[in-house]
Amino acid sequence: MEYNYPIDESWDTNEVMDVIHFLQLVETAYEGKVGRDDVLKAYNRFKEIVPSKTEEKQLDKDFQKQSGYSTYRTVQKAKQAGNGETITMK
Repeated sequence: MEYNYPIDESWDTNEVMDVIHFLQLVETAYEGKVGRDDVLKAYNRFKEIVPSKTEEKQLDKDFQKQSGYSTYRTVQKAKQAGNGETITMK
């Protein structure tokens, strides 16, 4: 799929890489399966970079508009799953 990730220009290279990693895990959840623990670990790092709920919601909205994938729904499903489980958004 061809689209741009919603990236904040104030983030450093490592932060950009970590946010992209999180978004790629969301993509994987929609296109196949992903480990629940992997999603939550990446989400926790994402929240270190984007602590504001407002900014998080805006990034989710931008990402969903371009990709059709919801970070919010993916994280909610991961939180409901048990340790070590895999999740899919299909």
